[in-house]
Amino acid sequence: MPRTATLLPQGALIVAMALATPLCAQTPTGSTWWPSPWGSDDQRGAANRLTPAKVLEATALITQGEVYQLGRVYEQGMPLFGTRQYKLVIPGRPTLGPLGTNQIVGNDEFVTAEIGQVGTQFDGLGHIGTRVGTDDVFYNGFKLADIGTAYGLSKLGVENAPPFFTRGVLLDVAAYKGLDRLDPTYIVTVEDIQGTLRRQGTEIREGDVVLFRTGHGQLWMRDNETYAASNPGPGVTAIKWLIERNIVMTGADTPSVEAVPGEDPDRPFEAHQWLLNRNGIYNLENLDLEQLAADQVYEFAFVFAPLRLKGATGSPGNPVAVR
Repeated sequence: MPRTATLLPQGALIVAMALATPLCAQTPTGSTWWPSPWGSDDQRGAANRLTPAKVLEATALITQGEVYQLGRVYEQGMPLFGTRQYKLVIPGRPTLGPLGTNQIVGNDEFVTAEIGQVGTQFDGLGHIGTRVGTDDVFYNGFKLADIGTAYGLSKLGVENAPPFFTRGVLLDVAAYKGLDRLDPTYIVTVEDIQGTLRRQGTEIREGDVVLFRTGHGQLWMRDNETYAASNPGPGVTAIKWLIERNIVMTGADTPSVEAVPGEDPDRPFEAHQWLLNRNGIYNLENLDLEQLAADQVYEFAFVFAPLRLKGATGSPGNPVAVR
């Protein structure tokens, strides 16, 4: 609407000028981000970019048949964010039996945890939102007041995320900087990403999964206090650069992928908002990328199937890279 309606009454003119102004400050992270490019009912986000062509592209990268486990062992004493908990017990010795003349016995486990948000964790689209006025708004404009229940989310549950089989790219930023491990407060820049890509001879394409190796993961179960206190990773500026490449997921050998604290300590975990909340791009945290980096495997077939936990905010799991 042009700003030339000079014959309108003053109040109407103000409204017309407001409508003509870009929506640049409607939320704490900028303009409104809904509806999604994939429609107002979409709950898959960037996973819509996982096409048959990406599967075939990833398959073509498998030339040696080597499989790399990228997931951590879930165990008592592993680093946990805040007051999150993890506990596994066997409720009996044995839990089952003995039964029948064959005297079969068996064991079961009982796990208590924020199951999608401990250890190697996959952030679903219901994990992170933004308070806008009095509403907590998530991906595609879904409001927590409308989708939140005591027994899970009625929208954006992790069951909506599909299996991921696509091209993966490792960014060994630590190696690019000539370090075994980045400083725990280091903020990875766009220039770092571009330099790492040049060093490795790789590129980022639409539909990729991009994993950051910072070396911070070497502290896992060795110095949990330092591991959890802060971590290196991309800042918001670098995350926005990645978003423009239309990727489907980020991941790292750190608790949050993004740098903590980041570029602005007064805006904690803002990259999560830009990835999950605004753009439907998923996140994988607490990965083990050391062997992948040691073997200089910079592109590979990435495979991960989140557990179909209806209404959950995330999923545990063991993603793999295949070359």
